[in-house]
Amino acid sequence: MSTTTYRVSGMTCGHCESSVREEISALEGVSEVTAKASSGLVTVVSRAPLDEAAVRAAVDEAGYELVGRTES
Repeated sequence: MSTTTYRVSGMTCGHCESSVREEISALEGVSEVTAKASSGLVTVVSRAPLDEAAVRAAVDEAGYELVGRTES
């Protein structure tokens, strides 16, 4: 399993968190997504490391901006 945390800008509420979770959860191999608007952090658990471009596209589809990965 792979766990990666991303910084996403623009999330301000529970609806924002839900939108981001829904889009990222649709990516193949994703088993869990936790989004926190208060910190702007999204943690993704997947079978293997995800292609960052795919995560960026999912976040864009939700209406937000992927700033990048955070350091562990």
